[in-house]
Amino acid sequence: MTSTSFGRFVAAAHARGALVVQPRMGFSEPTRMRTGLAATKAATDAVAGTLTIDSYTRVCDEPSAVRALSDGIPLNGYPITSYSPGTSHWVLDGLADDTFPVQVRHGSARPQRIVAALARLGLTATEGGPVSYCLPYGRTPLEDSVRNWDETCRQLAALRADGAEPHLESFGGCMLGQLCPPGLLVAISALEGVFFHRAGLRSVSLSYAQQTNPEQDRQAVRALRRLAAELLPDTDWHVVVYTYMGVYPRTTRGAHALLADSAELAVRAGGQRLIVKTAAEAHRIPTVAENVRALRIATEAARRAAATAGGENGEGGDDETGNPVYAEARALVDAVLDLHTDLGSALLKAFERGYLDVPYCLHPDNAGRSRSHIDAAGRLTWSNIGAMPIGRVAGRSGARLTAAGLHDALTFVQRRYDHLDTRTEDVGPLPVDAPLLQEV
Repeated sequence: MTSTSFGRFVAAAHARGALVVQPRMGFSEPTRMRTGLAATKAATDAVAGTLTIDSYTRVCDEPSAVRALSDGIPLNGYPITSYSPGTSHWVLDGLADDTFPVQVRHGSARPQRIVAALARLGLTATEGGPVSYCLPYGRTPLEDSVRNWDETCRQLAALRADGAEPHLESFGGCMLGQLCPPGLLVAISALEGVFFHRAGLRSVSLSYAQQTNPEQDRQAVRALRRLAAELLPDTDWHVVVYTYMGVYPRTTRGAHALLADSAELAVRAGGQRLIVKTAAEAHRIPTVAENVRALRIATEAARRAAATAGGENGEGGDDETGNPVYAEARALVDAVLDLHTDLGSALLKAFERGYLDVPYCLHPDNAGRSRSHIDAAGRLTWSNIGAMPIGRVAGRSGARLTAAGLHDALTFVQRRYDHLDTRTEDVGPLPVDAPLLQEV
């Protein structure tokens, strides 16, 4: 068992003033996966590695993964349960260590076999959650996902008996990637963190995906930090920010500016880790070189933000009084926790009653009554809260979103960043030291 603690690694980087950056990288061919991890490790001074798992393995369809490998068909990730432990040990050998922890990212509502496989390799960090790896990805009943994730958390927690400190990251801050107002994202991420804790885990991270308005995003990250401090007092926790997960800018300049702004968000709001995206996101799966470039751009942007942040780093809950994202998230969390002493049962009741309701999510267990829109200031707000118990704290517009309006909302960020430079469709790659923190 490796002695690497993902949480301690992130805390140590934060203590020396560095933002940990991390790609979403996964290749099915072992040599290419090893090459990607090696390049990631060498990219910058505070970086974590990733093994992203393929779609077949996520849904426990190992026979299809094996057939694809036998036929030489590339998969969209690393099939960790199909390769022998010897092959995967070779991929990691000499790379995964105390200076370079590797996290397994997957997207599965049935993750037990994946977690068993990563544990056999001496890895101890992964991510997901009973809600966040169920509703966006398929039609697995939420009841099944809650049960599966309870088992998975206990699998991970059992690794503590061997001296490890397993780490689990909630994907709750990225429900559907976009058009979900921050209060609900923060609430789901916080609730999943509590779910992990009650199943025995003591090292967790809570996520938030960059959205449409920088100030609202800062409020969201600070709200998540405050909730974590309140709900997880005896836990090693940190906040991870995701670079925007929706429709991505098509121009290189726009993509790099959006990435840099996500790094600035993380630094100024108190996030300690950033999941990056590359300039290739709007077009195809990125190469290793493009991932490395994104890591370096994010690191440089974080350094610049830290140099100019002064005391504004989210560390003290400085402006939490009157934070509307916190008020909304706290109301949702309290309502769910009051439903049942068992949090898994409470989550099921919350979705059954519509207390949690993800807009535009088509999963059968989601009420589907909530709706959101982007207001004139670029903030994500509710147009319909359905049965969610936030009527006293949530701002609502009553606006109706047409098909054309939905398209405009989905492409809002892409269009804004691509219009930073309208002289050319694609200005080509920017040097790492180019000014990337642009006002938009």
